[in-house]
Amino acid sequence: MTFELNHLLRDIVEKALLLSLLHLPPQGLLERLSSGVVVGDGGFVMALEKRGYVKAGPWTAEASAEHPEAVKQLHREFLRAGSDVMQTFTFYTSEDKLSVAGNGTAFTCREINDSACRIAREVANEGDALVAGSITQCPSYAQGKGKEAVQAQIREQLKVMVENKVDFIIAEFFHYIEEMEWALEEAVKTGLDVAATMAIGARGDRTGVPPGQCAVRMAKAGAKVVGVNCMFDLDTTLDTITKMKEALDAEGLSPFLMTQPNGFHCPGVGREGYLSCPEFPFAMECRTVTRFDVRKYARAAYNLGVRYIGGCCGFEAYHIRAISEELQKERGGKLPPASLKHESWGYGQRYSSTPYLRERVGREYWENLVPSSGRLQPPSHGFHPAPKD
Repeated sequence: MTFELNHLLRDIVEKALLLSLLHLPPQGLLERLSSGVVVGDGGFVMALEKRGYVKAGPWTAEASAEHPEAVKQLHREFLRAGSDVMQTFTFYTSEDKLSVAGNGTAFTCREINDSACRIAREVANEGDALVAGSITQCPSYAQGKGKEAVQAQIREQLKVMVENKVDFIIAEFFHYIEEMEWALEEAVKTGLDVAATMAIGARGDRTGVPPGQCAVRMAKAGAKVVGVNCMFDLDTTLDTITKMKEALDAEGLSPFLMTQPNGFHCPGVGREGYLSCPEFPFAMECRTVTRFDVRKYARAAYNLGVRYIGGCCGFEAYHIRAISEELQKERGGKLPPASLKHESWGYGQRYSSTPYLRERVGREYWENLVPSSGRLQPPSHGFHPAPKD
């Protein structure tokens, strides 16, 4: 037995040494998308606001420099849940946004972005994850300062990300396709692969450009991956990406598709998305999607042809784990470490000491459950689906 064990250990060590000598680089984003599905991460700004590290209102990401351990811990939770990408926590981190009154940050764009890149890389190296440098919309666009002013802000962010050798760029949370095109023009110059996601619903961008046209313009501007993120719920996001796919197919374009919706039920909202919910931002818990809602979304997205599937605001680590578990087969049978403490469809309840809880197991029970808010009175505010439309 000892001889066999030593022989097995020797084989393992020899194989490990051989792999290290080969210096095989990890697969990049496009290679991973070509061979399977990439699981994104979840939301940072709202999660860290609840934990006391982000200020609601500005929603800027100075926590990456001010409280790096908090950001690192959230990255680790997403990695453990199955995320294949560590997206830098650099949301709203342009100098023009940081200078807005009320932010109260003493950190520069460079300091925040540099720290965010280093944190993301450290955690990515703990698994087999890629690092995505995230750039977002700039106030300069809405202020009418023009293309050069906006691109100057974008260049400052990209410069730090290139210096830190991120694996690819995500241009996300853009409300206007024109601004997105300006950002992509700069992002493509880095030579890195670029993904582009707009914060729009089925009605299109803030000027009325339909989602299909937005997708076509993003692809023609050089994005290898296109889609939508944040602002809208699971169902609206699926509807929007369907419209994008139809337009791309009609134009003979075939970028990879990506969805990262928010984690709140908000049907019927207008172009402002979940911002128009009276509970936003401090009482959204009653609208939170369940892990079973997310499994349904992940399957539907995959069946539509989406291959980069993640979440945004409201998506916690257990939501990302739900994506990983739903797409286990498509991910080569791989389950994330967090699944060691979780049995799908509630089967862990079999070990409960309470008899009636042991009955709450199985897909039929949990998939068909419509959760209650737990409140006996109706909402205190009327819901206006589109306050600015």
